[in-house]
Amino acid sequence: MSEAVLETIGLAKSFEQAGARIDVLTGVDLAVAPGEIVALLGPSGSGKSTLLQAVGLLEGGFSGRIRICGEEVGSLDDLGRTRVRRQRLGFVYQFHHLLPDFTARENVMLAQMVAGVPARAATSRADELLTALGLGARLTHKPAQLSGGEQQRVAVARALANRPALVLADEPTGNLDEATAGLVLAAFLDLVRGQGAAALVATHNLALARRMDRVLTLHEGRLVAL
Repeated sequence: MSEAVLETIGLAKSFEQAGARIDVLTGVDLAVAPGEIVALLGPSGSGKSTLLQAVGLLEGGFSGRIRICGEEVGSLDDLGRTRVRRQRLGFVYQFHHLLPDFTARENVMLAQMVAGVPARAATSRADELLTALGLGARLTHKPAQLSGGEQQRVAVARALANRPALVLADEPTGNLDEATAGLVLAAFLDLVRGQGAAALVATHNLALARRMDRVLTLHEGRLVAL
């Protein structure tokens, strides 16, 4: 059996509020296999974003262990975390966070050039991804000239530009209407599967979650198979 792309062992997070301890994550054990797309289901406040921030190495204060592509990453310093995020992870958020003064093509190029990819290769990769996502005629449009669904597809292309082993998506369609959300998710799933990447996708939408390979839900800080 192939080594898990993502593995957490006893991952936990708590904080103090008004003198009381609140447990957000309580001993989360999770393994995501290569090429597997896992839905993380739960209402707002259930800890989905907290879990994604932990495995995305975006926030500290956690206990337990995190392995990405077999590497223990929970105790890495800032440089080590940056290396792992750049080389192995891709991120898609509810809000696209595109750079407003750059075109769709340039937004996807910049993600690669920060990782050291030459401009010509970055351009080719950006055009390939955006065209696959149905944006071949919108390459030179800036975010303000794109619809919400188009902006989110650019964000998907940006997340996949460096061929990450693991894509982390936090409510990637949560800011879209139902019809557009379905289209964006379908494009996302096709592209992730086409690249052989693994993905962990947080959502509160059960219908969308069922389109993925496996559905987990957070209950009282623990993961439960649906």
